[in-house]
Amino acid sequence: MRAGSTHRRCHCRDASGRLLSAACPKLKSRRHGTWSVRQELPPRPDRSRRSFTRGGYATVTEAQADLDQVRALLALPDKDDSEAIERICELLAQVAADKAPIPDVEETRKRLVGGVSLTEHITIGDFLDQWAAGKRRRPGTLSGYKGHIRNHLKPRIGYLRVDRLNLGHLVAMFDAITDANEEIEAENQARREQVERCRAAGPGRPAGAERKRLEAERAHLAEMKPFRRTVSPATVQRIRATLRAALNSAISQQIITFNPAAHVELDAGKRPKPLLWTAERVEQWQKTGERPGAVMVWSPEQIGRLLDQAVGDRLYALFHLVAFRGLRRGEAVGLRWTDVDLENERLSIAVALTQDGWTVIESLPKSDSGVRTIALDAGTVQVLRAHRVRQAAEKLHWGSAWTDTGRVFTKEDGTWLHPSAVTDRFIRLAEEAGLPPIRFHDLRHGAATLIHAAGGDLHAIKEVLGHSTIALTSDTYTNLLPEVDKTLAEAAFRLVPRAPLKAVSGAGAPAALPQSGQRTPAPRVVKASRTTKGQLSNDTADTSSGGPRGVRTHNLRIKSPQLCQLS
Repeated sequence: MRAGSTHRRCHCRDASGRLLSAACPKLKSRRHGTWSVRQELPPRPDRSRRSFTRGGYATVTEAQADLDQVRALLALPDKDDSEAIERICELLAQVAADKAPIPDVEETRKRLVGGVSLTEHITIGDFLDQWAAGKRRRPGTLSGYKGHIRNHLKPRIGYLRVDRLNLGHLVAMFDAITDANEEIEAENQARREQVERCRAAGPGRPAGAERKRLEAERAHLAEMKPFRRTVSPATVQRIRATLRAALNSAISQQIITFNPAAHVELDAGKRPKPLLWTAERVEQWQKTGERPGAVMVWSPEQIGRLLDQAVGDRLYALFHLVAFRGLRRGEAVGLRWTDVDLENERLSIAVALTQDGWTVIESLPKSDSGVRTIALDAGTVQVLRAHRVRQAAEKLHWGSAWTDTGRVFTKEDGTWLHPSAVTDRFIRLAEEAGLPPIRFHDLRHGAATLIHAAGGDLHAIKEVLGHSTIALTSDTYTNLLPEVDKTLAEAAFRLVPRAPLKAVSGAGAPAALPQSGQRTPAPRVVKASRTTKGQLSNDTADTSSGGPRGVRTHNLRIKSPQLCQLS
């Protein structure tokens, strides 16, 4: 490598307008002119010469520092690596043309080794798109990645360069999501209040003035934004996980050396605990329209009302199966007759139909534990037999137009059933039955609760629902019914044997204990004592004129027998 040079020059001109350059007499002063650098570069492929030049430095020290950095960049590739040498030369040529700062040597070395372009600086948005396109995951997982990128990451930080992303950018992004949540909640509350103002004051047809008021209120409601969902802490955690995984890939490609997504602090994204729709919660929901929790579960009586409402519906068997056996929506619509053994009362979950956008695709269950075999009760077997008869009748009706997909639950013509159509039908049936709202997925919570109430332990629930870990089952799906909780409390109390409680003087002494679970008291040993005359006497009092030992004499001033026992 040829040595570079630094020199000082000015832009003074003579009377004819020509540059004086080194002939300028003022260059004898150190304050006159600026410093420049020049470094000879390796020749082009056609052997023509080229160089890197830059001027405008105030001091020779600044000029020499940049020259040293240019020489360090030229020393990065091996002497026999012509491709890497050409990439470094192209980088320096672009830096000179753009008047950009000299690139960092260490960063350039990593990009050079990683095969990353030295002249193009990729943005977060472009890198995330490339990263997601190269991932090999389940369709549902990829759909989640793309949703996070499309809805949150690209709009907020997509314009930034990957190598310029820092922790401050991510803190600002997540703070903006929190601010947007507050705005959404305020808009939702305003819409709920407006909905209440759109209700008539009483039954019957409103009067003329009332009709005009309602028309104006409803027109204002139509102009308001629709109800929107906020971004939950769990979703924020998943957004961060998507970005962290992408930036880890950038580190492996040596584009960056630090992953800021791994160090940003967020609120814990815990799974919401399911709540039971009790009578009190239903009444409160009917008054305010607000759900008590993010995840709600129907009671057995409410599940029965839905199934009664769905009797006669062509998808009744699907709702029945999900309510009692807890299949996921995709597992239910993807169930095949070849995986159903009605003779031995069991079925196997091997495939699922899921949505990628609006397109329905066949995929494996959500996790490896989702591939499972579960038992069927006699009632469910009977329901599935009736459904098969109904499907056979539909096949006969459609004739040659019938599409034999082998699915248990299909459209009338035998084609795949769209998962969203199942959800829509479920919501309509629940509204027709007058039930409080739950998600279709929450039927799984109800199935877990029923299994637990019937005596199934956490491991049994895990196997039926196809969870990957028992911790997920314990944390999310075991919502005890109140009556089951009461039964367990009473059973725990009866396990401890107790002796009959003697009356104790003093305030707060209990009157008696329940008789169930009591043990028979041991016989009292009477110790004999000798009197002064040498006669034996039992250490007991004469009770011939009173009640038995341990019973208080009634206070005649107290009229209540209960208060007498506590006196």
